[in-house]
Amino acid sequence: MCRISARYGQEPGFMLGHWRWKNHQPRHPGGALRADAEALLSPGGLTVLAGLCGASQEMLRRTLPSWDHEEDELSNDDVVGAPLALWRVGGTVVRPVAFGCRSCAARRTGQAVRVVRYAERWERVCGRHGRWLLDADADQPLENLDLSGSPEVVVAQRRWAVVARRARRAGVEPASVFGIARAVVCRWWEHSLRWEQEEIWPLRLQQVPSGEVGGDVNRWRALGRDAVVFPEVVAVAGALLDPGVEELVWADSGWGGPRPLSGDGQFGRCLGEVVGRPWLGPLVATDGGPLVSWQAAIIRRRRHTAVDPYDADPWRVRADQQPPTMAALLREQTREKTAGGSGTNWRSTVPPEQRMFITNLIDTAQEELLQLRGAHQGRTADAARLLLQRLSHSIDLLDQALRETALAAVTAGVALHDVEQWACLDTGPTDEDDQ
Repeated sequence: MCRISARYGQEPGFMLGHWRWKNHQPRHPGGALRADAEALLSPGGLTVLAGLCGASQEMLRRTLPSWDHEEDELSNDDVVGAPLALWRVGGTVVRPVAFGCRSCAARRTGQAVRVVRYAERWERVCGRHGRWLLDADADQPLENLDLSGSPEVVVAQRRWAVVARRARRAGVEPASVFGIARAVVCRWWEHSLRWEQEEIWPLRLQQVPSGEVGGDVNRWRALGRDAVVFPEVVAVAGALLDPGVEELVWADSGWGGPRPLSGDGQFGRCLGEVVGRPWLGPLVATDGGPLVSWQAAIIRRRRHTAVDPYDADPWRVRADQQPPTMAALLREQTREKTAGGSGTNWRSTVPPEQRMFITNLIDTAQEELLQLRGAHQGRTADAARLLLQRLSHSIDLLDQALRETALAAVTAGVALHDVEQWACLDTGPTDEDDQ
């Protein structure tokens, strides 16, 4: 609409006045207009737009992803063909919205203006001009990142096409594979500041600036995260589709005999080599989060112990394991600055190895409890014995996880009295201690 207004030599407000708007244009909390705003039109409104463009509705239907999107607020009132319009946030209508490449827009329209486009996170590289297209839903001025110093990011998008074809042949949606790989690698990104051997991401983060960066490291980490980790996301996605890698998970789990996953297993070493970090295996193989969930789903499917179909789906990422968007990260940083605090969470100060151990205990206990559903067959005495043994083992694992978590919290600076109260622990002196 803005480009059409410019062709008429008018301000965008002139074009918007052709429709009767049902709500106001979306804005950021600070009051700035959102770049990812989407306009939905009633049938009468679509006719008006086609007439102003001088193009057929069929052509616009192929061009505009939101053309056929219907809203009750429009269809219920459009009884006389009135040109009604409704503002929506683009990401809630079709798919994620990113800024387009101005150079590409200039080639096609003759105008080097700001444009936005619907683009999944594996479609963010403009290979022609070496740009990474940033999310358009954040309140920040940058549109693109410069990839001229990081050609591996451009290559990764071409490699993703191969991984996507492999996923389809395996009967898996490419979007699901990318989603789990991105969740895994973004979790690594959160921990990478504590990895003394990590050299790849800091260097790549310095090579992708586009515009004024400033001295705020956290802000720049939020802006550059998706571009910096993209090659590793594609590499991990390809590895998780490999049947040989699945066999490594099965071997690490003890095949038919359940045992806790080990930090020095074959799967972790393989994944570290895949992303060019041989030292990474012990840190990520059982660090909790989406990677452990993926392994657990593979193991449950192999052992036929999944109670729910979702439990056997390794490509499902739980809501609490979804990585925050760039906009969410920037908003959190703004809130922290406004509150005058650092926002440090005590859990972030716990060593990765200790968090890995605690998560492993909880996952093993969960696995044991899931198997209890099928342990009540056979003679009554045998079934009861097996149930009690497994239940007792699960309780021991959870008790150990409770103690380890309490110790980690106290070590990280949480008051001992609070930990005792939250965990219902009694750490007071015993009679033997008094003696």
